[in-house]
Amino acid sequence: MKILLSVLLFVSFLFASVDLNNANQKDFVTLKGIGDKKAEQIVTFRKTNGCFKSIDELAKVKGIGKKTVEKNRDNLILGECPN
Repeated sequence: MKILLSVLLFVSFLFASVDLNNANQKDFVTLKGIGDKKAEQIVTFRKTNGCFKSIDELAKVKGIGKKTVEKNRDNLILGECPN
C-alpha cells in the first residue's frame, strides 16, 4: 500500500500544472530549466507588469527564452488574475 501511494504521489507531481498568475517561487522551481533565481524573477515580473495574458509572455522574463517556455508549455496554465 505504501508503494502504491508513493507511486501515485510521484505521478501526480509529474503532471502538476503551474499557474503563471498564482504560483509562488517554490512552484516555479518545479519547472524544467527554472532555478531559484529565475523563479524569483518570474514572481517579480508578474508583480511589476501584472498577470500573464498568455503562456508565451513568460519569455519576456529576463533569462527565460522561448525554448524554456516550450519545454514547460504542457505544465503551465493561466489561472484567474488575483487582482
